[in-house]
Amino acid sequence: MPVEKLLQQGIESLDLKLSDEQFQLLIDYLGLLQKWNKAYNLTAVRDPEDMVTYHLLDSLTLAKHFQQPALSVIDVGTGAGLPGIVLAILFPEHRFTLLDSNGKKTRFLMQAKIELGLDNVDVVNSRVELFQPDGGFDIVISRAFTALDNFANITSHLCAAGGLFYAMKGKYPQQEIELLPESFKVVTIDRLLVPGLPDERHLVIFKQLR
Repeated sequence: MPVEKLLQQGIESLDLKLSDEQFQLLIDYLGLLQKWNKAYNLTAVRDPEDMVTYHLLDSLTLAKHFQQPALSVIDVGTGAGLPGIVLAILFPEHRFTLLDSNGKKTRFLMQAKIELGLDNVDVVNSRVELFQPDGGFDIVISRAFTALDNFANITSHLCAAGGLFYAMKGKYPQQEIELLPESFKVVTIDRLLVPGLPDERHLVIFKQLR
C-alpha cells in the first residue's frame, strides 16, 4: 500500500484533522528518515510502511494530550525526532526542544528542522543530565527511553513547577510504576491504540510533588 494512503487511513482512524500542508510535511519527514537512515542508522525500522505505523502513527496517538495552548515541550532521547518532530508538525503553536546525545541523530534533526521549515523546533546535542535550560518545560516526554524511575530522576530538573512527565511505553508497566520515587505521582495511564499495530502501547503521565 502507498505510504500516503496508509498514513491517511491511520489519521482518519485516530479521528485527527490535519491540513494538506501538515500531511505533506509528515510524508516529507518520512522521506528524510528513509534517506538518512541508510547512512546514519537512525532507526531499526527500515520498511516505509512500517515507519508509518511504528513511528508516525505511534507518535500521532498522543495528539489529544497536547490540546492545551502554547506549551513548551522537551523530547528527551528523541533519536530521529520521535515523537517530537511529528508533534511539532501537528502543533505549530507549541515549542519543542529535541534532546539527544548522539551527534549523528542531532545532525539529522537539524537538517529536518531546516528542510521542513519547523520554526517551533530547537535541537540540542547533550546528555540529559548535563543539559541546563534557562527555564523548565511544561511537558517532559520520552518514547521507550528508560525505566520510569530513571526517567523521573534524570529529568526532574527539566520540568517546570506544575509541569508533567509523559512516558511512552509498550505493555502496561506495573513494576516500573511501583518503583517510581515517592516524590512523583502518577496522574493517568492511557492505553494508546495505534492503527495497524497489534502491540500494546501506553502513555504514563506523572508529576513531581513539590
